[in-house]
Amino acid sequence: MKVGRITLSDRASAKIYKDRSGPRIDHVLREVFGPDVEIEPVMLPDDRDRISDTLRELADHRRCDLIVTTGGTGIGPRDVTPEATRAVLEKELPGFGEILRVTAFEKVPTTILSRATAGVRGHCLIVNLPGKPEAVAECLAILMPAIHEGLAYLRDEDPHAQP
Repeated sequence: MKVGRITLSDRASAKIYKDRSGPRIDHVLREVFGPDVEIEPVMLPDDRDRISDTLRELADHRRCDLIVTTGGTGIGPRDVTPEATRAVLEKELPGFGEILRVTAFEKVPTTILSRATAGVRGHCLIVNLPGKPEAVAECLAILMPAIHEGLAYLRDEDPHAQP
């Protein structure tokens, strides 16, 4: 299992503050997929073209099964992650973002400002997460059943087969 993890933040990429969301994602993914999961961490500023290019590189050339992004999903002028993601997707999976917004709404009403999405490029599942470290684990817990099933379909496996 190979995972690309992209932290998107102007300030973290400029080392103004430490990335806490990326390592949190790594921790959760190792808990779920085991310690042998190969994670390729990337840190980028909020730059649409660089994000799209990196998604293509991770999906097409480094052959990641899953790419998880964190950050850049809000409505600020530099928040461009959903647009950069959509530019590379072959199939969009809007249900990922929809369920995150609905599930988190009662706890954090401003979650409806999130524009996170997900989709498929080739045999790679790409998922946008928010940039707040405390939200990362909660979001992954909500999405993990769909991530598992999506990865099985992309590997042409029966996700409902009994071991």
